Amino acid sequence: MLNALTNANSRTASYQFTTLTAVPGMMDYNGSKIQILDLPGIVEGASKGRGLGRKVLSVARNADLVLMVLDVFQPGLLNILENELNEVGIRINKKLPEVFIEKAHYGGLSIHNQVSGIPDQLVKEVLKIHGINNGRIIIKEPNLTVEQLIDSVSGNRIYLPSLVVLNKIDLVDSKFISKIDRTMQNFIAISADRKINIDYLKRSIYDKLAFIRIFLKPRGDKIDYEEPLIMNQNCTIRDVCLKIHRNFVKDFKYAYVWGKSVKFSSQKVGLNHILRDKDILRIILR
Repeated sequence: MLNALTNANSRTASYQFTTLTAVPGMMDYNGSKIQILDLPGIVEGASKGRGLGRKVLSVARNADLVLMVLDVFQPGLLNILENELNEVGIRINKKLPEVFIEKAHYGGLSIHNQVSGIPDQLVKEVLKIHGINNGRIIIKEPNLTVEQLIDSVSGNRIYLPSLVVLNKIDLVDSKFISKIDRTMQNFIAISADRKINIDYLKRSIYDKLAFIRIFLKPRGDKIDYEEPLIMNQNCTIRDVCLKIHRNFVKDFKYAYVWGKSVKFSSQKVGLNHILRDKDILRIILR
């Protein structure tokens, strides 16, 4: 699959655990360059050190997106993957709970529990177990669980988007896929060997990463449509300036924007203006 998506030349074979180390490849899509790492497969107990589990999972913690790749004949292994990721503090396709903690040096604990059904005393016990004896905690998360509370307090949980990829569909028929679809939803069915649905997988990766393209228009030059600046959704002019060079924020005067994020072409905006996909941007410095 890595070879089909990228310029890599990863070793392949018809047996499991061919990949023994992280193999990188670069995927070009919509003007963006996305690094994909093919990691060794993990087995049940990987989070406790079985096989190369801990090393593999530590790499996943630093990713922006996790692709969970399953053999079409073993879709049930998805639960094992999710459990092993969960055990090392990686939360897949979940959002960070709205729990805000303000630590203090004295005064005890103040609980502002707006919507959760967890008793205040239990909240205080969780905080004290994690060494927080003074401060204020504000809970805005509906139906907050104890596990989510612990995640918020510990501060070492990673929340990552994920895609489930079902490979080798060229070996089965549509009825076989339909049976899987009834038990496991929201997967992308591909054949890396026959290049089936590879373009759709590329687009899905790009969309899941929530990228937007910003076209720069330097004064006196043409718009650079060949190499757009790839940014995250809801980025601001400040974010763009920081990506280009840190001095751009300090020397920033104003900017002109053409596109969907402004009411009219060549609108003059400031650092906090939020950009949208395919906006054209000219930055004016002092």
